[in-house]
Amino acid sequence: MLRFMFVGDSMTIGSAGEHTWRYRMWQHLRDAYGRPFTFVGPRETLHDPSTDAPTSCAYADPDFPRAHLAGWGEGWHHMTPLIGEAVRAHRADVLLVSLGLIDLGFYTNPEQTADNVRAFVAAARSANPRVRVAVMPVITNVRVEADAAFAAQVHRFNGLLAETITDLDERRSPLLLVPPPASYDFHTDTYDGTHPNADGEHKIAGAFAEALHGEWGLGGPYTGAP
Repeated sequence: MLRFMFVGDSMTIGSAGEHTWRYRMWQHLRDAYGRPFTFVGPRETLHDPSTDAPTSCAYADPDFPRAHLAGWGEGWHHMTPLIGEAVRAHRADVLLVSLGLIDLGFYTNPEQTADNVRAFVAAARSANPRVRVAVMPVITNVRVEADAAFAAQVHRFNGLLAETITDLDERRSPLLLVPPPASYDFHTDTYDGTHPNADGEHKIAGAFAEALHGEWGLGGPYTGAP
């Protein structure tokens, strides 16, 4: 059985009442992968806006493997110290990673964030030398319209991320840079300028699905909405 682990920030954990793009990915793999798989990780909950904490189990559809390693307000800065033990404890085979917006907004500059990517990969490989890691660059949010310096940091980090993935890629533990969905627009694919609505969930899941299929032969073309 192939074990996928989602590693992400608020766009991945989702909020109470949402499906999340994790659910859209499960639907895709259920229909396209053709072999046993599951989602693993130390967490299962959603973010609850009423408590401002990851305390909700109110998925729009809870009938899927909900395990993950994602957190509201968390980034590479937070996940790097956790990933080794998470991979080891849950025997993850494939990591689906979407991080960076929080880092650049609050914690680290592009170079420091890229250093955390390197440490993250090293820690994951220490737990599973054959782990595969698919990483999406930072998807911009509404802040880039009002903060040119932040927009420049995102652009700089995404360039460094591509270089880092190429540099660290190896045959027994491949790394994959997932092209962000070309049609993704934070004006229409989010409900608040950052967090994906249903269309955004499908577009993020579709980008990962197409990359996994095209580069690693996992699953098939993404056929979900929109």
